[in-house]
Amino acid sequence: MEVGMMQAAADEDFEKLWQMVADNSWKLEYQHEEINVWSKHSNSTDLKIVKVKTTFHDVDMWLLFDLLMDGDYRPVWDTCMVASYTIGYINPNNDVGYYAMSCPPPIQNRDFVLQRSWLATPKGVSHITGYVIEPLPGKSKGLTLAYVSATDPRGAIPTWAVNKGTQYFAPKMMKTLHKACRGYLEWKQLHSPGFKPWLYPEQMDHPKLLVEQDTTVNGTNEIPLNDKGTNGESQETVLF
Repeated sequence: MEVGMMQAAADEDFEKLWQMVADNSWKLEYQHEEINVWSKHSNSTDLKIVKVKTTFHDVDMWLLFDLLMDGDYRPVWDTCMVASYTIGYINPNNDVGYYAMSCPPPIQNRDFVLQRSWLATPKGVSHITGYVIEPLPGKSKGLTLAYVSATDPRGAIPTWAVNKGTQYFAPKMMKTLHKACRGYLEWKQLHSPGFKPWLYPEQMDHPKLLVEQDTTVNGTNEIPLNDKGTNGESQETVLF
């Protein structure tokens, strides 16, 4: 899967993410309590790839999966989000959406087209951003969460600033996610508790995106963006 191309994730894409999570050759950048942040240089860009791993002892893995997939809950916990919506879906395990985020001054806000691919399997991958969630061995509750990211926000932002910002943002995001998990179950009971299109494809109510050939974000076969442009690229893969 290439950055900027819209196509369903293949098994080898998921395998690459799993290999990145399992790889021990990363440089440790941050360690506090149960949050660890590593980095390594990318072969294709000056941006560093960042890997974060943490443990939530009091969270069920399926609850975290639902939280990450539930766009209606995101405004409750994601303080960086300016706007977000689903554009359409490729198949029951791949969708495409728009996401705009606020940035601290003097950096202008950034927006992205996100393709998400998810699979309930012990392994998985994405070239840019990916999550791997695994249950704690021998425990009825609890999980380990690994997060890999190499998002390019584009624009006149120095590479060193992007790298440092990502390393700062990553552990903060882990703490935010943990806090959001504690409130999600109660919130979901009051907001369409049975609506989970990421688990029940028959509930998908967005347009199906026909990918008869590779479709690019900014090429001749453009993805509709409700008249909003994008100044960044990212892809997400949520897997188990």
